[in-house]
Amino acid sequence: MDNWRNMVAAIALALAIMLGWPYVTRYFFPAANPPATKIEDGRSVPLPTPATEKPAELRDRAVVLRDAPRVPIDTPRLKGSINLKGARIDDLELVQYRQTIAKNAPAVQLFSPAGTTDAYFAGFGWTGDGVGLPGPDTVWTAQGSLLAPGKPVTLSWDNGQGQRFTIKLSIDPGYMITAEQSVTNGGGGAFAARPLALVSRAGHSKDPDTWTIHTGPIGAINGKVDYDVNFTDLDEAGAGGVRFATKGGWIGFTDKYWLAAVVPDQAASVDAAFFATGPLNYQAISSGTAAIVQPGKVIRQTSRLYAGAKEVALLDDYEDKLGIAHFGKAIDWGWFEIFEKPIFYVLDWLFKLTKNFGVAIILLTLIVRGLMFPIAQKQFASMAAMRVVQPKMKELQERYKDDKQKLQQEMLALYQKEKVNPLAGCLPMFLQIPIFYALYKVLMLTIEMRHQPFALWIKDLSAPDPMTPVNLFGLLPFSPPAFIAIGVLPILLGITMYLQFKLNPTPMDPVQQQVFSIMPWIFMFIMAPFAAGLQLYWTVSNLLTIAQQKWLYSRHAGLTEAKT
Repeated sequence: MDNWRNMVAAIALALAIMLGWPYVTRYFFPAANPPATKIEDGRSVPLPTPATEKPAELRDRAVVLRDAPRVPIDTPRLKGSINLKGARIDDLELVQYRQTIAKNAPAVQLFSPAGTTDAYFAGFGWTGDGVGLPGPDTVWTAQGSLLAPGKPVTLSWDNGQGQRFTIKLSIDPGYMITAEQSVTNGGGGAFAARPLALVSRAGHSKDPDTWTIHTGPIGAINGKVDYDVNFTDLDEAGAGGVRFATKGGWIGFTDKYWLAAVVPDQAASVDAAFFATGPLNYQAISSGTAAIVQPGKVIRQTSRLYAGAKEVALLDDYEDKLGIAHFGKAIDWGWFEIFEKPIFYVLDWLFKLTKNFGVAIILLTLIVRGLMFPIAQKQFASMAAMRVVQPKMKELQERYKDDKQKLQQEMLALYQKEKVNPLAGCLPMFLQIPIFYALYKVLMLTIEMRHQPFALWIKDLSAPDPMTPVNLFGLLPFSPPAFIAIGVLPILLGITMYLQFKLNPTPMDPVQQQVFSIMPWIFMFIMAPFAAGLQLYWTVSNLLTIAQQKWLYSRHAGLTEAKT
């Protein structure tokens, strides 16, 4: 009984550490605000502040898009336009991704202009002292009629005081836009200036920020990705915002599958900040190095904007080739990245072979069970030995039922004499925990798994099994609440788990017997809201375990003899 309690306590402690650590780090290691910035002649240049503008009345998106001159954007992954008023990228759709699994569903709309529902956009600009600066109402002139790979567009604006501002935009076949900002001082006096880039959004992410998946403000700050700042923190921070001083890195907003982030020069010192600019309105700002622009001189700075899907290989490629610090960690892999990424790449490779992620998950299950087969052999040998000594254990329980201490001593002596380890059968379960959790994260996090069908009624392996007997598999015209909408896969999971437990040695303790008898059905309810891909993995794993048990039981006479 004590061994069983110790095992439960160990599992509970492991889960507490795994689930609770993010909250510990958040409250004991908060981010610090940077000091004020000065430039060489002592003249101050403002740190990032929210780019405020008069709130616009919400209007139809199509109407707003017609309000200002625009330059179209067209790439293999993106379509949209640049708003010449304010030099904003505020119209982007992800042409390779659909909003739902429905046939002819519209493409995912990432960016929308200010004044529309779910406004979301990025922009580039300047802060400074002693000079007229472009603002949100500035109308820029475009050189170039289309932003596409190999076809840059240059925006320019003259303030009428001798200063000329330009932004050269270029885009690659992925989701990265490069902005080369410059200001030329044709006036008679020097002035202070620093370039900035921002991402602005209205509303919270539609995907909740949870302990497993971070959504909301995100950035790589001083060599570490910050998953701890959320929208509530920005609301509470007020006008001061949440500020950082860093070298390189990146800053923006993340949803489960999408990312919009500004990426400064990775060698430059940067002041960055998150702000709540109003009720349910937020900005992430990155401001480059401040400089004095002497008459006749030009200052330049290059930054980037990533706006698109969080594709694993693409993020890693940008991290490697462009040297963007921890860009692959825009996906919140968490502690088990060492398991999750290999599992993802194996799954992705199997998918490319089979063209079906459900089949890929089944093949992954076969691989995992195959690798664990030697351990399973030892596990079942231990089970055989446990069945053989069960009569002796029962005899000891009867003899020392009133002396628990003596019973424990005699049981340990029996285990040593018979060379039996009662916890040996738990090893495969412990080894499965990181694999199972890693697969859960992969299915929930990676865009590559989104909307992937399997067969029959399973149209999306990243969503729960939709077919439930509660409404007679859809024959009754209602959708049951999530806590009772148990699909076919979780029911099969519960049944296979029950059959697996029936093949194991019966626990001697009545409490253990009761726990193991109801555990399959508890897990059936627990797993019902999870991704169908995870349910498929566990069900197939149970079936393979049952097959292994049947085969290995036939090879261990002790099991067969003890059962008869």
